[in-house]
Amino acid sequence: MTRQLHPLEFNPKTGEPFLRLPAPHQNIILTPPREGDQAVLTHHMNDPAIYKWIEGPPVPYLPEHAEFWVQLVKGQSDATLEFVDVSPVRHLREVKENGIDVLIGDLNLRRSPIEEVLDEEDRKRLQEENEKKQAGDPTIQYAVGDWLAVSHHGRGIMTAAIGLLMSAWAIPRMGARHVVAYTFAGNIGSNRVFEKNGFVNKGLFDNGKTARGEKKILTHLEWKQDASA
Repeated sequence: MTRQLHPLEFNPKTGEPFLRLPAPHQNIILTPPREGDQAVLTHHMNDPAIYKWIEGPPVPYLPEHAEFWVQLVKGQSDATLEFVDVSPVRHLREVKENGIDVLIGDLNLRRSPIEEVLDEEDRKRLQEENEKKQAGDPTIQYAVGDWLAVSHHGRGIMTAAIGLLMSAWAIPRMGARHVVAYTFAGNIGSNRVFEKNGFVNKGLFDNGKTARGEKKILTHLEWKQDASA
């Protein structure tokens, strides 16, 4: 098991796996979701500076929404400790001087929904084909999504976190060779974070996406490993 989970570290008191961001962000770690994250998650998901840029959360975001979500993603992360197909660590936490850590964000890597294919039937077919591929297949298209507490914007934290997740887990442990990201049009900050990690901005597209009843234009960002690497 230890070999399978390399390069994760483990909390010596709780046994929880984590990845630590490199300096100067070594006080930030990526961990699995936890029981107890619900209250902080509810707070952040009701912040318009966060939810306006992400598709999923309902508004208002209620405690029952947080409970459902934490149980869902916790189950996915726990399962990954047996199957290397997604990352078992996704919640960003800031470790304080007293050792207490605080949830400040989320970084998830999953099979891609192939949003950039405009025809709905073609997109559904490609989604199904992508889902059926065996873990480790280099032709799998993955997608990465994230959010970060507004109090921690502008520090380079998410840039470092995505770089770490890609280099320490997605590429060597999942065999990821093709990763995309989708941002809402106008989210320049997120676009720059991905571009700093080698993602190429492929431009805007309209596949009919709506979020909370509002039409959304998406930006397609793409990373592919050099075939000669």
